[in-house]
Amino acid sequence: MGIFYLSGFVVAWISFGCMSLVSLLLIYGVAMQRRVKVRAARSSSRKGTFGLVQECDSSVLGANGVEEEGGLDAIVVGAGVAGGALAYTLGKDGRRVLVLERDLSEPDRIVGELLQPGGYLKLLELGLGDCLEGIDAQRVFGYALFKGGKDAKVGYPLEGYEEDIAGRSFHNGRFVQKLREKAGSLPSVHLQQGTVLRLIEREDVVIGVRYRGADGVEKEVFAPMTFICDGCFSNLRKNLCTPKVDVPSCFVGLVLENCQLPYANHGHVVLADPSPILFYPISSTEVRSLVDIPGIKVPSIANGDMAKHLQTVVAPQLPKQIQGPFLAAIEKGNIRSMPNKIMPALPRPTPGALLMGDAFNMRHPLTGGGMTVALADIVLLRDMLRPLRSFNDSFGLCDYLKAFYTRRKPVAATINTLAGALYKVFCASPDLAMTEMRQACFDYLSIGGTFSSGPVALLSGLDPKPLNLVVHFFSVAIYGVGRLILPFPSLSRIWISARLIQGASNIIFPIIKAEGVRQMFFPSMVPDYYKQPPYAKN
Repeated sequence: MGIFYLSGFVVAWISFGCMSLVSLLLIYGVAMQRRVKVRAARSSSRKGTFGLVQECDSSVLGANGVEEEGGLDAIVVGAGVAGGALAYTLGKDGRRVLVLERDLSEPDRIVGELLQPGGYLKLLELGLGDCLEGIDAQRVFGYALFKGGKDAKVGYPLEGYEEDIAGRSFHNGRFVQKLREKAGSLPSVHLQQGTVLRLIEREDVVIGVRYRGADGVEKEVFAPMTFICDGCFSNLRKNLCTPKVDVPSCFVGLVLENCQLPYANHGHVVLADPSPILFYPISSTEVRSLVDIPGIKVPSIANGDMAKHLQTVVAPQLPKQIQGPFLAAIEKGNIRSMPNKIMPALPRPTPGALLMGDAFNMRHPLTGGGMTVALADIVLLRDMLRPLRSFNDSFGLCDYLKAFYTRRKPVAATINTLAGALYKVFCASPDLAMTEMRQACFDYLSIGGTFSSGPVALLSGLDPKPLNLVVHFFSVAIYGVGRLILPFPSLSRIWISARLIQGASNIIFPIIKAEGVRQMFFPSMVPDYYKQPPYAKN
C-alpha cells in the first residue's frame, strides 16, 4: 500500500510540475510582452527613421566587365524548392530577379518528396499549387505506424478544410522543374546556369556575387539584395550565419516498383531496430523507401555491404506485404545515400544578403517538414517586403529583417523541435526507460482522437504551436509513467518512470534551447519583433 501511495505521489508531482511550468511561462510571457512593446515604442520614437542609407548599384556586368543596361532588384542563388518559390514570389510582386543555379537539369534526390498539408496550404497561398499538376503527385492523408507486429493508422486532422487539402508526395526533381518553369514564365525573372563562387562585399555590405557561367567564364553581377538558397551543402552560409551542423544519421534510399502499401495514400513508418524506416508513394507506380542508419558512416554501397545489410537486417523487420518489393529493389541496385543534417537558425544579419531554405535552417527529415518551413518563411518574407519600394537601403532593410528571424520562430521551431524529438524517441535504445518512452509514443498515437490528431496537427504544419508541442510531448511521457506504475507499482518501475521523465526532458529541452526559448514561445517579447520597414509605398 505504501508503494501505491508513493507511486501516486510521483505521478501527481510530475503532473503538477509540468502544469506549473506551463503556467509560469504564460504569466511571464504576458508580463514581458507589455514591457517589450513599451520599450520598442520608446526606441522607435528616439531613432525615428533609419539614419544611414546605403545605396547599392544594381547594374549587371557582362562577361567583358562592361556595365549592361537593366538593373536588378535581387539575385537568388539556387533554384531548388526554396529558390524557385522565392524567385516566383519576388517576380510576381514586380521585382527584377536573376536566379543563378549550378545545374538547371532535373535534380535527382531522395528527399524533399513529401509536402505536408501545412506546406501545401502555403504553396497555394503563393500561387504555386499548379506546380503539383502533371508530375503524378500522390495525395497523402496521414501515417501508418508499425511496431512489433502491430500497426496503427493516424490521419491528418483535415476537418474543416476543403476537399483538396492534403499532403502531397512526388518526385522531387519533377516538382523543382515545375517551380523553375513557373518562375521563368515571369518577364521580370531570368534563370541562368552558373556556379556562384563567392559573395561580393563593399564596406560590409553584400552588393552581388561572382559566378562561373556555363561557358566557364567568371562573371560578376550586382543587386541591392542577394538571397542565398543553395541548399544543405551551401558554401556561402558561413558568411551569413554561425553554422552548427550535426549529422545524427544517414538515409539510404530505394525506389520500390509496383508496391501496394498496407494503407493507400499514407506514409508508413516502421519502428525498426536501430532506427525508423519510411515508405511513401512518389508516383502512381513507385514507392520511396528511406532506411535510417544512425551515425555518419554507412556500409559500403560499392562492395555490396549495404545490399547485404538491407537484405539481412532491414528486410526481416518490414511488414510482409512490403518485403518482396523491397528485396526486388535491392537486387535492381541504384541504392542511394545522403546525410541527414540538423542546423538551428543562427543568423548573422548582413546588409544586402539573406539566407533561406536549407542553407539557413535544417531539421531531421523524418517528419518531412523542410519544405513546409521553407514555404512558410517565403510567405512571411513576401508580406514583409511588399511595403518596400526597393531594396536599396541595405542597412535599413537589414535592421528591418531582424523581425523576420523572430516572427518565423513559432512555426519553424515547432516543426524543427518535433522532428528532432520524434527521431530520438523512435530510435531503439538500450536504456529501458527510453524503450518505454518509445512504446508509450506508439500506444499514445494508437488511441486516436485528440491523442493522435494533436501531435499530427503539429507534424503536418496545420497547427504548429510550440506550447501544444510541449504539452503533447510530456503527455506521452506521463502516459508512459502510467503504463509502468499502474495498477501495481514497484520500486523498480517507479525508478524507471523517473528516468523516463528525465530522458524526455533531456530530449526536448536542449532542442528548444538551441531554437531559442523566448523567440519560440514568446516572439512578441523580443524587441526585434516590432521592427518597421525603412520606407513604405504611398
